Amino acid sequence: MDVYDQLREILDAYPTGAPRSPVFDKILRILFTPEEAAVLIHMNFSPRPVEAIAAAAGVPVEEADRMLGALADRVLVFSREKGGKRSYGLLPTIPGLFEYPFMQGKITPQLEELGKLWDDYHGDGLGAAFAGSPTAVARVIPVEKSVDAALRVHPYEEVKNLIDSVDFIGLGPCACRVSLHHCEKPTETCLFFDAPARFLVEKKAARQITREEAYAVLERAEEEGLVHTSTNTADRPGFLCNCCQCCCIILKGRTKLGISSAFAPSGFLAAVRSEECTGCGICADERCPMGAIDIKEDVASVAVEKCIGCGLCVTACPVEAIALVRRSDAPEIPATNQEMLGKVLTEKGKLQKFTKLMKS
Repeated sequence: MDVYDQLREILDAYPTGAPRSPVFDKILRILFTPEEAAVLIHMNFSPRPVEAIAAAAGVPVEEADRMLGALADRVLVFSREKGGKRSYGLLPTIPGLFEYPFMQGKITPQLEELGKLWDDYHGDGLGAAFAGSPTAVARVIPVEKSVDAALRVHPYEEVKNLIDSVDFIGLGPCACRVSLHHCEKPTETCLFFDAPARFLVEKKAARQITREEAYAVLERAEEEGLVHTSTNTADRPGFLCNCCQCCCIILKGRTKLGISSAFAPSGFLAAVRSEECTGCGICADERCPMGAIDIKEDVASVAVEKCIGCGLCVTACPVEAIALVRRSDAPEIPATNQEMLGKVLTEKGKLQKFTKLMKS
């Protein structure tokens, strides 16, 4: 097993996965030199002091620090400084190795090639690995204006509440739209929070913004018909993306691959008041990202099994004939990120492998 196979095995231990594929082997060989891969196989997803990594890899500390610092500058490994000492950790395939390199601005011929390869890999195993458990890694959050206050929304269902719960906000380009160019939707729409945001801002893959600016991003995303998605937990989020159905890796799990567990829907469903509907078709033709609405006999009809509860149809209806209602089978939201990752690892049969890796 060469160093690239070993690195893939380590990356595959993470909940979002890195299944074996000739496409991914090519991606790894573009991203990392053999010498870099030989050091990375002595790391895990928890940042470790460079001295410990160098000792495990059998290379001088100065060489390891130079190499890992350069990779961090290219946002291919995570880095942080604490007490004047620099630590490094691996980035998973998602979120990380796929998205971050596309967020630094300049799109090179190599990145263009990587965009096509990542898209191929999504269909050649990564999409199924990302969505291969009953507990989803990501979830939909409804557009705030679409939810009636009388429904007693939980804090984790209020998109603005998620922004209010964090200390540091970064805004970066949507790597999915930047890499694929499949639509004309705005690209600077991905919000990151706290530690990931600080790292991305430091590496110029995002810029720090205020809460008010983050609210404005949400407002524009709603106007453009983008779906709010975030970490599938009830505590502080790691990210808040605004997704289109044609490019974004989260939604494409359903729209392109047909995987029902690709992400968790919100706790709501769209319901049509047929006596008020004029059959204009805006909800079906312009807003629903899942194709869940049809116009039948001049009245909108919602396919419940397709509806993800994003609320985009509600805010666009000119006669207010659509509303969100509570799902009777609303998915359970894990309380914390640790709980969610533990459930996903258990369901995928990878908990022991991941635990062993993180202790190494």
